[in-house]
Amino acid sequence: MDMRVNIAGVEWKNPVTVASGTFGSGAEYADFVDLNQLGAVTTKGVANVPWEGNPTPRVAEVYGGMMNAIGLQNPGIDLFCERDIPFLRQYDTKIIVNVCGHAPEEYLEVVERLADEPIDMMEINISCPNVNAGFLAFGQDARHVEELTGQIKKIAKQPIIMKLTPNVTDITEIAKAAEAGGADAISLINTLTGMKIDVNRRTFAVANKTGGVSGPAVHPIAVRMVYQAAQAVRIPIIGMGGICTAEDALEFILAGASAVSVGTANFHNPRATLDVIEGIEAYMKKNGFESVKDMVGIVR
Repeated sequence: MDMRVNIAGVEWKNPVTVASGTFGSGAEYADFVDLNQLGAVTTKGVANVPWEGNPTPRVAEVYGGMMNAIGLQNPGIDLFCERDIPFLRQYDTKIIVNVCGHAPEEYLEVVERLADEPIDMMEINISCPNVNAGFLAFGQDARHVEELTGQIKKIAKQPIIMKLTPNVTDITEIAKAAEAGGADAISLINTLTGMKIDVNRRTFAVANKTGGVSGPAVHPIAVRMVYQAAQAVRIPIIGMGGICTAEDALEFILAGASAVSVGTANFHNPRATLDVIEGIEAYMKKNGFESVKDMVGIVR
């Protein structure tokens, strides 16, 4: 039985990674999870300079998940290269670096800096607010998605995964724009924009007013969007959104995802990724699937 998957020429030992921002860069989970067992580790977003993130409070619990407005706090690319990449290199897992920025030149600076680093792939977070378009996220405009993808592909030495926001009218338009720009793969979904009000304090539950909703509540929406994207593009898809169990992950795979990312579940079950890997393997044995790729997109 073959658990391996090939994403844009990079072979993972199994189809499971972690969603950016839910796993740090691996070090904080290494005592609970054997990182060698993961198909890949996707790091927290990294920018060209350190970002402080949003004011607190930045996290709130909501029915079926959580809402966060961390604001992509990160130490910047220099410290990341010096500290986090060498840490991850100790493990037998693929390294996917999530890249964020407020303007194309910020993304490009990070991509260029990572060109000669020993990493396997980059995931480009296009849900970042675009300062050049009045803080509309890059990923909400198909033309911007295609342009930014094309600019990054010109200088990137590693395969590029464009991470798509669900906060759009038609996800297929954005997926096709990423493919047209030369993306090697896409990942979806990022968080859905939500709001929670503390009725006792009569104010917003997070200082930013709005935040990104993740967890089981978004899972059916994510599966639908992955299915739609899989019908629209030919490049590999990494599916994510509310995965807590192997069954959740398998829904994405059957809908057309070649791999999956476990996010919010890591906070309440540090073993969630391992449970998902073991559960996929058990499902394959039970149902006679020889390889993961035999399951991808078979529900049409």
